[in-house]
Amino acid sequence: MALTRNFKDTVMARAQRDPEFREGLLTEAIECFLKGDLATGKILLRDYINATMGFQKLARVTGKKDTSLMRMLGPKGNPAASNLFELVAALQKHEGVRFQVTPQRDVLGRSV
Repeated sequence: MALTRNFKDTVMARAQRDPEFREGLLTEAIECFLKGDLATGKILLRDYINATMGFQKLARVTGKKDTSLMRMLGPKGNPAASNLFELVAALQKHEGVRFQVTPQRDVLGRSV
């Protein structure tokens, strides 16, 4: 059976109507970064940005060029930590959320 809508349209439509879904996308992106999975985190962050404020508005908020932001979060992008955290701060403000890190230990008592 063929899909009637492409995946990005589906994500965008869901994000526009569901604040918990938007928050989940942003949360997953940040958790991927914290686990060292930069590639997946960038994909999720791009999806969140495209589904919400868009790269042009984010560029105005951050004072960076939209093409630079897109490259930074592209497959070959390697954003500096300062740029990545600036984006996360702007996106938290846009979404009206604030993330905080809570350490957890695995069953053997090691940090996970």
